[in-house]
Amino acid sequence: MAVRHRLIKAAPEVVWDVLSDPDRYADWVVGTSSSRPVRGAWPRTGAAIRYQVHLGPARLSNETIVRFCDPGARLELEAHAGILGTARIAIELRPWGEYCLVIVDEHPLQGAGGKWHNFAFEALIHLRHRAMLGRLARLCEDRTGDERPTPRPAPVNAVAAETEGGT
Repeated sequence: MAVRHRLIKAAPEVVWDVLSDPDRYADWVVGTSSSRPVRGAWPRTGAAIRYQVHLGPARLSNETIVRFCDPGARLELEAHAGILGTARIAIELRPWGEYCLVIVDEHPLQGAGGKWHNFAFEALIHLRHRAMLGRLARLCEDRTGDERPTPRPAPVNAVAAETEGGT
């Protein structure tokens, strides 16, 4: 079972806004080139997103289904990956001061992924999660950064006057 976490320097609400936006799924899920809702209201239980993976000239289309949703706190997904089978991916958000601790827990359920699951496969999942959490952090932290006022540099003359003992 691959469990990885990351402290995202944004409020849990900001992280949840990204996770709950079906149009942003391909922005944070590694390997996904595009996505679109196909059933239900994402991220409600039972809702589904169809996504595409590009492997050279080949395009694979699969589906991710929401199996459990506790808005703002937990999202459990079942990802279908063709011949690799299915996997359970649980994403938990925990407030951590003013930030959000995101915990991702993934393990195969059915198919080749479950049959071949070993230390090497687990290491690949960890690498994928590290990249995925990095993408999610960039999306959330960039969004938070837009809300902060931009500091203005001091005028050059004021800095020179202070260093010369003036004003």
